[in-house]
Amino acid sequence: MQFSFIKYTQPGWLFNIQPLKATPFSSCYYHPEYLPLQEDVQVEQDDSFETITAKYADVGYQAWNKGQLTWCNSEARAFFEKMPKPGLKDEYTFVYKYWGKPWATYALFSRIISLNNPFKEINAYTKASSKKRINPYTNPLDRSDYHIYHSNLVEEAPLVAVIIPTLNRYLYLKDVLEDLEKQDYRNFQVIIVDQSTPFNEDFYKGFNLNIKVIYQKERLLWTARNNAIKATKAEYLLFFDDDSRVKPDWISHHLKCLDYFNCDISAGVSLAKVGMKIPANYSYFRWADQFDSGNAMVKRNLFSTIGLFDEQYNKQRMGDGEFGTRAYLNGYRSISNPYAARVHLKVSDGGLREMGSWDGFRPKKWFAPKPIPSVVFLYKKYYPEHLYRAVILLGIMLSNVSYKNKGNNKMLALSIVLTVFKSPLLLIQFLRARNIANEMLRKDNGIKLLPKTANEEALTLKGQER
Repeated sequence: MQFSFIKYTQPGWLFNIQPLKATPFSSCYYHPEYLPLQEDVQVEQDDSFETITAKYADVGYQAWNKGQLTWCNSEARAFFEKMPKPGLKDEYTFVYKYWGKPWATYALFSRIISLNNPFKEINAYTKASSKKRINPYTNPLDRSDYHIYHSNLVEEAPLVAVIIPTLNRYLYLKDVLEDLEKQDYRNFQVIIVDQSTPFNEDFYKGFNLNIKVIYQKERLLWTARNNAIKATKAEYLLFFDDDSRVKPDWISHHLKCLDYFNCDISAGVSLAKVGMKIPANYSYFRWADQFDSGNAMVKRNLFSTIGLFDEQYNKQRMGDGEFGTRAYLNGYRSISNPYAARVHLKVSDGGLREMGSWDGFRPKKWFAPKPIPSVVFLYKKYYPEHLYRAVILLGIMLSNVSYKNKGNNKMLALSIVLTVFKSPLLLIQFLRARNIANEMLRKDNGIKLLPKTANEEALTLKGQER
């Protein structure tokens, strides 16, 4: 992303960071020669931007949000890295256009506090203030041909492993398994890693499913998922939660998405309520900017090339975010899939809530590390310093009100005010989190690879021969 002010609004956005140097990657860039628009994508060049870099960057950002799927190679990457940066007024225009005045004002105060020239900042902020906020999700790219697409992959019916870690949720797991019984795709097995106390082996009898149950005494979520991966030879691994509901075509749509886009990950969308309207940016295919381990299908070979889930995230948060970041940095393609939706009930008992807070910036105890150390670990490990600091600062400032109020601008303003009054406590919490994260970084000896199957070994040898 060529607009640097996105660090004030979306510092943790996956597309802010650059994949490995020689790796082609999913892109939000645009240039008429090096990275043109896809056919039929409906965007407009905005002449309120003064520099050509800003105009092109804005077109690319529009197109990304409308579902354009462009792929940046090394030649295009080198060209974009040499382009001049957008001007100061253009940076404020970008924030006004997509996030509005409150966020532009936050950017202004942040830059003045950071000792940037206040006269230049206020002048640029004022010049950009006439820019009206828009909805970037209108007129998404039409992919109606998906509905008539004949998927050879679905027809071939490869084995799929549905992987479910569970902890003290038999009541909800019953509904999960009944939904799986109704799937129109039949060649799948269910790998359940049960960490419940007491463990009820009889619960699994009577379901019309191919179920393999692994009892795991230790309550370790990422170890559980890794154990399930290692317990199956399936080439397609579908990660699921024990408190979710899905439709009968859920598995089929995941496979069809992988086939239609020739991608590596089908990232299904998650809704919080039954019958909830799908948010605008969840309603169409686009590059996925997050990996949700409660609803995602992954090709097995990713785990044998970039590694399994990082078990340092056990009893903490964002192990799925870490894997998604690693996949992106290594050039794997992940598509946000609106047709493989799940309803995530987020029940109040069992699961991760028994291992600690499920919100990375809202620990349960007053003097607990804040953010949860694994969050600091993730951003320190993969993000440049300026983005890491911006993510942590913004997350802390917006987390002093309850999670349910995160979309309320007035409550978020209150949260920022509370940050000032709570700053001594917040500093102590952050320093504790950073110290633990630094220790995690020192222990970071790499992530174990999944041994390759005979089929993968054959494909690897074939590729080497070429």
